[in-house]
Amino acid sequence: MTRRLVLTADDLGREPGTSVEIALLAAEGAITASTAIVVAPGADVAATAVARAGIAPRLHATLSSERGLAAWRPVGAAPSLVSEDGSLPFDPAVVGARADAADVAAELDAQLQVLLGWGIRPLALDSHAGTLYGLTGRSFIAEALELAARHGLGFRLPRDPTLYLGGALPAEAAAVHATGVAAADALGVPIPAAIATNRMPAAQLGGYAALRDGYLRVLGALPEGTSEIFMHPAPEHAVAGPDGIVRAWELALLRDDRFRTAIETEGIELVDAW
Repeated sequence: MTRRLVLTADDLGREPGTSVEIALLAAEGAITASTAIVVAPGADVAATAVARAGIAPRLHATLSSERGLAAWRPVGAAPSLVSEDGSLPFDPAVVGARADAADVAAELDAQLQVLLGWGIRPLALDSHAGTLYGLTGRSFIAEALELAARHGLGFRLPRDPTLYLGGALPAEAAAVHATGVAAADALGVPIPAAIATNRMPAAQLGGYAALRDGYLRVLGALPEGTSEIFMHPAPEHAVAGPDGIVRAWELALLRDDRFRTAIETEGIELVDAW
């Protein structure tokens, strides 16, 4: 059985602390991929730093702002995506409820052009806050796949979502997912066999060891083919609240010898794309 893994640090550009640490992780060889929020201030500097370390950041397509930070604005004119002040909404559900597909398609293309303008040729794209996948309302998988096919990119849509969800999709979501997978195959867009990340808050985890052990179980459960584990590493206090605690733990995990040894013991090959 051949198992390959893309080990990704998400949210490059989100804020300075995260960007600095992801660049260091790239330089250390602790990750094989990263994703850039091009609408965030300073994302150009962050993406260039990671690219210098040998990793071309993927497009982390962003249609909503991040709570706790100043609101982000779209790259292009996207009337159905923005609030009255012209910023992207903080609630991803607002995107799913009111965004127009044409506006989404145009904004995705505009954000990709920003990344290309920085001299970075990404291997894939994915969705910040899940707004493309129909998790917060309307699905924009079709628009993402069209962009990916046109530019020869992969898309973070797991062929089997079970590992990510910890169970089966509800019937309606399963139908959307199946349609997306079939469309990706028809368009020739590469998608991962499976994806995984931690979805539990710090209080539920209880401590770093629980987070680490959860990821060790994920390594053992990875299917044949190329999968992705994506984390959101950040230094302590860079991200406020309980989410920041988990991000600091994930940063530590990416440098944890036990985690690296487990990858080798499982015979998993680290790669940069699926």
